[in-house]
Amino acid sequence: MAAEQACFVYVVLPGDTQFVTAGRFELQEDRQGRPVGTFVYGRRYRERPEAVELDPVELRLGTRPFETGRMGGFFGALRDALPDFWGRQVIARHGGLGEPSDFDLLLLGPDDRAGALGFGRNVEPPAPQRRFNRRLDLERIQQAANAILTDQPQLAGSAHDQVNELLHGAGTSMGGARPKTTVEHDGALWLAKFPAPRDKWNQPKVEHALLLLARQCGLQVAESQLTRVGEADVLLVKRFDRDWSGDGYQRHRMVSALTLLQAEESTTDRQTWSYPDCPTLLN
Repeated sequence: MAAEQACFVYVVLPGDTQFVTAGRFELQEDRQGRPVGTFVYGRRYRERPEAVELDPVELRLGTRPFETGRMGGFFGALRDALPDFWGRQVIARHGGLGEPSDFDLLLLGPDDRAGALGFGRNVEPPAPQRRFNRRLDLERIQQAANAILTDQPQLAGSAHDQVNELLHGAGTSMGGARPKTTVEHDGALWLAKFPAPRDKWNQPKVEHALLLLARQCGLQVAESQLTRVGEADVLLVKRFDRDWSGDGYQRHRMVSALTLLQAEESTTDRQTWSYPDCPTLLN
């Protein structure tokens, strides 16, 4: 494992729209060759009166370094900011990278990642992204996504053009295996979830119907809309981790239930998966 596998971790504080540097993450190997991750909050960050912890379980605000050998050396809050299967496909296609490592994905993931974290090599954080896709861009983006899923670059220009369409327009960092992108619509950010070429039924319409059903049953679910793109339905799901504030989007921190439970994603760890246990951990 390369010694240069270190980066700074940025966060957008509550009520703000700009990144600040929260600390430094480093990934290295122990004497047995196992990956170990280390995170430490920066002094300047700790001295901020508005400073917040990145994770209420593993990374409580403090002076000591945190260390983990679990999950390939990744703390849960950092793992939650990684792209899932779809994002990995797009990023791997960019520049012929092959299969990027999780550390590569921290740095390669675009600005639309879930939650309020960002990552980079420089102490000073980058400016947040200001341009987002619009609904009128969806047909072109869907063509690029289909070309990647079917490995047919002729569907939407060169492979490089397809990946740039998705990387520069966001849409690679949110979780899940299905093609998606972030769009700006009605003064908010929405996750546009496309059908896949090999779908056997109308996945966007079914998911939208289930969200409506869940709401009628009294469950708290995200706001959703269906929109027509070409000959297909596309589902728009309003993002819970972004709110427009007049000068940019506020970003809300989030961690997954797996992170709260300090659980792995593997099937062998499923006995520890429990939604009822999550509120207990936060008390």
